[in-house]
Amino acid sequence: MTHLHDFIKALPKVELHLHIEGSLEPEQMFEMAARNGVSLPYASVDEIRAAYDFNNLQEFLDLYYAGMSVLQTQRDFHDLTYAYVKRVAENNCRHVEIFFDPQGHTERGVAFETVIDGILSGLNAGEADFGVTSHLILSFLRHLSEADAFETLAQAEPYLDRILGVGLDSSEMGHPPSKFARVFAKASDMGLKLFAHAGEEGPPAYVYEALDILNVDRIDHGNRSLEDDALVKRLVDEEMVLTVCPLSNLKLCVVDDLKNHPIKTMLDLGLRATVNSDDPSYFGGYLNDNYIQAADAVGLSKDEIVTLVKNGIEGAYLDEMRRTALLKDLSDTVSAHR
Repeated sequence: MTHLHDFIKALPKVELHLHIEGSLEPEQMFEMAARNGVSLPYASVDEIRAAYDFNNLQEFLDLYYAGMSVLQTQRDFHDLTYAYVKRVAENNCRHVEIFFDPQGHTERGVAFETVIDGILSGLNAGEADFGVTSHLILSFLRHLSEADAFETLAQAEPYLDRILGVGLDSSEMGHPPSKFARVFAKASDMGLKLFAHAGEEGPPAYVYEALDILNVDRIDHGNRSLEDDALVKRLVDEEMVLTVCPLSNLKLCVVDDLKNHPIKTMLDLGLRATVNSDDPSYFGGYLNDNYIQAADAVGLSKDEIVTLVKNGIEGAYLDEMRRTALLKDLSDTVSAHR
């Protein structure tokens, strides 16, 4: 397996499904809590690590929002983002398209500008130091109202030239994509790309809604699409990119064992699946960990791994010169490992 692991590490990759708040490491949480005078219900970094053991999406989200409480200043958001870019660069990732959850911060009194200015400066510093290019996606929290989402979209208007698109995350069950039909239509009119988490915990019907009502450009997760043959065929025909997150699926009990993960099946069916880390500090692994553990568990071949990487590069919003250069780098790396 070591040879395969080295091969994975050498490939130039992109990441299309990453929540920046989900890259908050326990050490950072502790450090920022001390810096900002925030009291945590944990006495040590080890206690925080122990708390990162949860049974489902809601338990994770409860911890995730508690962790956010330490993020208060522009410096905090800069440091969080820069640390992620540094880590992902060490995974030989060359481009990232990351989500941020402004409502998770504005509803506790942190200004929208504080959040986005800190994240953008972290991304810019990360590109300068590590060569990792990036796009930013504003994600709406689906357990909040569409009116709240409209308010957040209005706050984003001065930054439209630095935001790639809007996303939809948080508790999926009971909050179908159709709840956000009007705000997604408005975002589209503003020139933003559209993304939505669908078919992670929610049924195939939620994936149909994301496609037909929200008119999304990419589906985040999409695992449960496999329950509907007609939906699979449509996703293949439309060449819809799925941003799949193996370790997240395991940790949140979307799959009971990584050996049962559908990533290989998705490729066999012709779906444009990609590999991503979602919330890496909470789910136990960054980009390479997701590739390596999924490859080991389901027996991915080198060719299948290359297909997953290529799907990511082709599914990213890159200018053609950058995309061509990355695909050439991928081809050269594969040739060197033959």
